[in-house]
Amino acid sequence: MASNSLGDLFAALRRRPDVEAPNLQAWDATDRLLLEAAGGLVASGSAVAVIGDRYGALTLGALAALNPGSVRVHQDLITGERALQLNAAGLRSAGLLPAAPAGMPAGSTDGEPGFTQLPLGPELLAGAQAVLLQLPKTLAELDEIAAAVARYAAPGVTLLAGGRVKHMSLGMNAVLERHFSSVQPQLARQKSRVVLACGPQGGGKGNYPVVEHLAELDLDVAAHGAVFAGTKLDIGTRFLLTFLPAMKAARHAVDLGCGTGILAAMYARQHPGAAVTATDQSAAAVASAQATAQANGLEGRITVLQDDALGSLAAGSVDLVLLNPPFHVGAGVHAGAGLKMIEAAGRVLAPGGELWTVFNRHLPYLPALERHVGPTAVKGRNPKFTVTLSTRRGDG
Repeated sequence: MASNSLGDLFAALRRRPDVEAPNLQAWDATDRLLLEAAGGLVASGSAVAVIGDRYGALTLGALAALNPGSVRVHQDLITGERALQLNAAGLRSAGLLPAAPAGMPAGSTDGEPGFTQLPLGPELLAGAQAVLLQLPKTLAELDEIAAAVARYAAPGVTLLAGGRVKHMSLGMNAVLERHFSSVQPQLARQKSRVVLACGPQGGGKGNYPVVEHLAELDLDVAAHGAVFAGTKLDIGTRFLLTFLPAMKAARHAVDLGCGTGILAAMYARQHPGAAVTATDQSAAAVASAQATAQANGLEGRITVLQDDALGSLAAGSVDLVLLNPPFHVGAGVHAGAGLKMIEAAGRVLAPGGELWTVFNRHLPYLPALERHVGPTAVKGRNPKFTVTLSTRRGDG
């Protein structure tokens, strides 16, 4: 596919069901650079795996430009998975996505052709001759991915790892060098860079999830590489936990955006009679929260669910929501993700139900809490965070 046609494909991409805004787009220069680099390295008919595709630019661009034999894709966020499906349907309708080659899998939903969505692991990577990777934010996540590629992909695999130069570090090269015999950074273009890694080494065993004991909570915490804060207790969660004794005993409580599941585990301990749901957009977070529950003997008490903004839960079905929302969307500061979660909490809470929220003091969440949930009281402040209690109105 010509560069201008790839540009048409990118221009048609959207982020939905993730947050959409004029200053947020569904692709970046790294997607284009990775596809251009792959065009000179990936033979027609190759088995290609894509990891870290945010909204479908890499997967759909690979289908359009590389003539692959198969494309398998892993996205950590469920919003990314759904955006890829929606964008595939839209591009097909617009004639910007070619028909899948004969014998290529039908895809994961609604008959959309050309790709299969899979978890990180052997089914994703077995026989893969090329892997296209949008470099993750943390070295731990990169280590888990690189270990999996080295262990499961074809012996002659080429890993093309790309990122924005401002977000890349020499530490990333060092991580890749643990798993590949050849790591070659390429020249930067348009403030992005691709690193080529070849020669997988040592079976790439990987040791995830990592499990560590948090002495201050007397809690074992499990973390996969992509999960926020790893096995540490982030300072927002620490502050919210100081209010645990004041929280109501709920019939059904939800840890929304659960990460490693610390809030869910601590609430379940405090209230043995409650059914607790831990939910997150991230597959790595969901796996981590499940492992945390198991490590502390709480697996029968906590249900772990990968979901987007509580879409699987019925309106008015929950008595308590605990929320430590993110204040980033991708690499940028943006309140949209938190606002979406607040609105979701208001929908699932029963009349009289409570939402406990901790957030950075500079974020304008108070009006949204009042609007989407109900009367909101500030229960505590420290130099960095605010903790609020919102009570669901009885008018539904």
